[in-house]
Amino acid sequence: MTTPPLPGALAMVDIPGPVLDPDTAAHLRRYGVTAVCLFAKNVESAGQLRTLCTDLRAVLGEDALIAIDHEGGAITRPTFWPYAPGAMTLGAADDVDLTRDVHAALARQLRSVGINWNFAPVLDVNVDASNPVISERAFGADPALVARHGRASLDGHAQEGIAACVKHFPGHGDTHLDSHYSLQRVSKSREQLDALELAPFRDLLPLTPAVMTAHIIFDAIDPELPATLSRPVLTGLLRDEWGFEGVIVTDSMGMKAIDDHYGRGEAAVLALKAGADMVMALGRREVQVETLEAMAAALDGDLDPVSVQASVERLRALARQNPAQADLSLNPEDDAALMARGWAQGLSVYRDPQPPAPGSRLLLVCERYAYRENVSERGVDADTVARDLGTLYDVELHAYDTAADLDWPSLSRHADDTGRTLVLVTTGRHRHPALTGLTPDLHIALYNPYAALLVDAPAVITGGFRAGARAALLAWLTGEVEAQGTTPFGAMT
Repeated sequence: MTTPPLPGALAMVDIPGPVLDPDTAAHLRRYGVTAVCLFAKNVESAGQLRTLCTDLRAVLGEDALIAIDHEGGAITRPTFWPYAPGAMTLGAADDVDLTRDVHAALARQLRSVGINWNFAPVLDVNVDASNPVISERAFGADPALVARHGRASLDGHAQEGIAACVKHFPGHGDTHLDSHYSLQRVSKSREQLDALELAPFRDLLPLTPAVMTAHIIFDAIDPELPATLSRPVLTGLLRDEWGFEGVIVTDSMGMKAIDDHYGRGEAAVLALKAGADMVMALGRREVQVETLEAMAAALDGDLDPVSVQASVERLRALARQNPAQADLSLNPEDDAALMARGWAQGLSVYRDPQPPAPGSRLLLVCERYAYRENVSERGVDADTVARDLGTLYDVELHAYDTAADLDWPSLSRHADDTGRTLVLVTTGRHRHPALTGLTPDLHIALYNPYAALLVDAPAVITGGFRAGARAALLAWLTGEVEAQGTTPFGAMT
């Protein structure tokens, strides 16, 4: 009888901080963990990150998988490399060579420190303007565009020897709830899913090394269980119908869509039985242990040993095809000009906005502090926006704490009385209902592009709040660049 592997061979965990402490190293060894996902809490500098990856590799072994969400835009954990434009900005530019080059640069950034698995690109088709978790992380609302740029992203990653991972299968783009907080159900027919959500995943399958699952119920495929736990989805559709031979990894099992409905251990075993190769067992040490112990019992009991061995081999092949050694010859700063060009090409406009003349007097209305929302980093604060615009204009700042506090008639009167152009800058990941129908002279959407659909004003849309996005905005305001991107609103207006 073949001895089952340790549960860590099929699990990915996270670690507490920027160094690999002895207790955490012992925990990883105890359960035979071979895969770790890094977050902002693990990142301080390029040198520190390189040391951490070296130390992790010494513990995880030669088949180490060291992963991170490095999508570009708002989903960027390291703050010391040139920021890449996010997917929707690249989709707005619709230049596949640019997308390939930007995602190759993202991969080089990771390779420079020893990370070998990037949880990107996002292949969700964002057709719900109120989507709280995908939005600008998607390339757009058209499945053909998403597939086109997804292909370019996969090419860029492969070119640089970094494993990509498409997500969130079968598709998270037509949801108005966030699986971090609740379990969403999509009730479309199979024909509708084939034409929209499934299309980019299916089309790019030959190039795809790994797929990440969505914690969403798709009634047409399995009306009982979310995709992450569904054998009809992972084995019936992805393996048997489509013939996918790569790695299937779950999204974080700590999300409430899973955690509130299934026990951590039970969910992990269900995912493996459904056809997942790797369970993302993130969170506190006690929930990691709960998950790993449940997996150990299942490995010694009712999990099919042939399927388990096939999963181990897939994960081993992914690691060996994408070694985790740091490449000291790479300098990510060399790609700064590429990233700047990407932000500029992705600028788009809505309702023909006109930039105020240089030196104009502005009344700037902006959220005081943009908070971190789930997977995304926090946006830019009002003082930073005021400093940026203050390089071109005489700016009076009205910072608000929540959009519900805005007395828009008073602000409009004040702008008229003082001869100021009224400019609203939206910097949050989510669209606030209180923005609906506001009438500034100019709306600058620095984060969620779909805020432009709420505000009753001409808008310039960057698709991001990073320094590169704000620099592109200033270049548009001064007439140095034109906004030539296409908004994702075509399917919604």
